[in-house]
Amino acid sequence: MDDLEFRRHAYGEPSSQAEDFIQHINLHPKDAALVKELNDLDAKLTQALKIDVSDDLADKILLRQHITQHQAQRKSTGYLVAMAASIAFVVGISFSLLQLTPVNLSENALAHVYHEPRALSMDQNLAFEDVNFKLAGLTGMHNAKFVGQPGKIYFTTYCDFQGVQGLHLVMQGAHGKVTVFIVPIENRMVMEEVFADNKYQGLGFQAAGSYMLLVGEQAQDLNQVKSDIENTFI
Repeated sequence: MDDLEFRRHAYGEPSSQAEDFIQHINLHPKDAALVKELNDLDAKLTQALKIDVSDDLADKILLRQHITQHQAQRKSTGYLVAMAASIAFVVGISFSLLQLTPVNLSENALAHVYHEPRALSMDQNLAFEDVNFKLAGLTGMHNAKFVGQPGKIYFTTYCDFQGVQGLHLVMQGAHGKVTVFIVPIENRMVMEEVFADNKYQGLGFQAAGSYMLLVGEQAQDLNQVKSDIENTFI
C-alpha cells in the first residue's frame, strides 16, 4: 500500500483490519500514530453519544448529525490531501523530465526573436555596466562580465531556455540590429555554430563559460558583433 492509498484508507476507515493496511501500520510508526489519533477521536465521539435517550434525545440526534457531518468532511479532507499529493507528484515528475530534455539553443533563439518582436523596437541606450548587473543574476554567471562597451545596446531582459534563465540583448550591427542571447552552459544544451531559417541567420559560440547566440536578418554581418563581444566579454 503506497502512502496516498494509506491516507485515503486511514481517514475513511481508521479501524480497518485490512491486511495491507495493518501491514503498512506495522512498518511505519508515524502512520501508526496517525491511525491511533483517528481511532481515539472516533472513540471520543462514540462515548459522547452515550447519553440518556429519555432525557437528551434531541441532543443525541443533533450530536449524531454533527458526527455524520464531521466524518463526511474528514473523508473529503482525506481525498483532497491525496489529490494535492498526486498533483505535487505529477508536477515534480514533469519538472524532472524537463530538466533531462535536451535544449536546442538555435531553435529556442529563433523562437524568442519571433515571439518578442517589441525587443527590436526598444531603445534603452544601455551601458555595459547595466548588462553586467543582470548577468550577476544568472546562475553560474557571477564572474562573467563585459569589461567594455561592445557597441550600442538597445535592450536587455531575462529570458527562459526551457528552464534555464538567460539574457536577451539587442545590439547594433553593421547593417541593423542583432539579437544576442547569453545562456549559462549546461550539459543538456545543444548548440549549432551556424543556423538559419527563411528570414534570419544565426551564429553560436562559447565565451567565458556561456553560450552566445547571435540572430540577425540574412544581410547582417554577425561576425562583426561576435568579434565585438569576444573582445569585451570575459
